[in-house]
Amino acid sequence: MNSRFIVTMVLLCCCGYRVQAADNTHAEAATAKAERRQAVAAKRVSTPKYLETGGERKLDVLYKKTPKRDLHLDLYYPTGNQTDKPPVVVYTHGGGWSAGSRFGAARGSFADVFSQLVGKGFCVASVDYRLCNKGGRVTMRDCVIDCKDAVRYLAHNSESLGIDPMRVYAMGDSAGGQIAQMIALSTPESLSGDPALAAAFYRIVAGVSWYGPCDFEKLDLFNHDDRPDFNDRFSARILGADSPPENKLKRYREMSPINYLTKQSPPLLMIQGDKDTTIPVKHAYHMQEKAKAIEAPVEIMIINNAGHNWRRVDADIEPSRQAIVERTVKFFVDHWNGS
Repeated sequence: MNSRFIVTMVLLCCCGYRVQAADNTHAEAATAKAERRQAVAAKRVSTPKYLETGGERKLDVLYKKTPKRDLHLDLYYPTGNQTDKPPVVVYTHGGGWSAGSRFGAARGSFADVFSQLVGKGFCVASVDYRLCNKGGRVTMRDCVIDCKDAVRYLAHNSESLGIDPMRVYAMGDSAGGQIAQMIALSTPESLSGDPALAAAFYRIVAGVSWYGPCDFEKLDLFNHDDRPDFNDRFSARILGADSPPENKLKRYREMSPINYLTKQSPPLLMIQGDKDTTIPVKHAYHMQEKAKAIEAPVEIMIINNAGHNWRRVDADIEPSRQAIVERTVKFFVDHWNGS
């Protein structure tokens, strides 16, 4: 047999094997991708949207219309220690002011906190707000205004909703922690939004912030390892696309909760992880330092070995998630009894 023919046949066989192998690889990759999609879809189906309390709920309540989207809240009524007009805890979700939703209230440690609170006589209102986008048409200021409008809506409709507008509490995590601080520390009339809600009056009793920032003007607070080449990553979300450069300092100060802290402020609890690189623990110590200087009611709780979202870093977090939940619930209960 001709040697050239033999070589040609060997090469054709090898090429055929490679084509078959490539086809198999592509098929396996496609199968794996489909399986991942199915897993994500299954997780979405299994992830609860609403908090299951066994009590009365008002879901998908429209509280504000904006050109971008309609905004809704969910209201969960007490299942225990019920009163004619219960206090209400307003929850503002995290997500970097650009992601997340009010459905976070039904998940993880938040579900634990809120389930306990409704059992102790609180209403819980979980609110959506507009999210910052790449075009810069929605800014952090809009997020804060929307959430304050949610509180104003609850106050304006307190009779029909059956809640007490003079006993309102705020809680949020990460970006929502900053918003919760703004709700707690800024006056009801500041940062007005919907004119129809502007006259609504309410009283904030206390607030809790889980790993939320308190000051955007001091960029070193975000530099967890004090590196010299640290860059500001919040300007687009604070300034947006249309704000002139000369407004930067004003906007940064306006969105910094620490600038609203006074001796007469409602009590605030800040819980931060000591290994959080997203919102470093420096923020809690910074707020505590000012609070001590002006005798404002701020408490901090530092979680060892905790990153953002109480993520474990190097060792188990201490105190535990359960301890964080218990401290949060106790803070609200204590300030209800003392309000």
